[in-house]
Amino acid sequence: MVKSRSKKFFEPLDDQERDIRDAIEKGGLAAVSDEEELKEKLVRAARATIAKNRHISIRLSERDLMRLRAKAFELGMPYQTLIGSILHQYAEGKVKASF
Repeated sequence: MVKSRSKKFFEPLDDQERDIRDAIEKGGLAAVSDEEELKEKLVRAARATIAKNRHISIRLSERDLMRLRAKAFELGMPYQTLIGSILHQYAEGKVKASF
């Protein structure tokens, strides 16, 4: 059973977190029969969701493609990998676009 702590310790909670806390305090939640099996299943599902790579087609100017290929050559990597890395960094907010 979860130790009772002052409600201030857990604040600020959103509505869903308050509902979970209240259910725990009232004993309204049941233990999972095989926690490790469920955990492994959920981890596999999360990895499968994250790891999916998609093939896409994009149009680039010949000039941009030549520059990307040259940069990739300098870095010793395939140009598709470089393009994917740049897009990933942008999607993660590590690179900003300037228009």
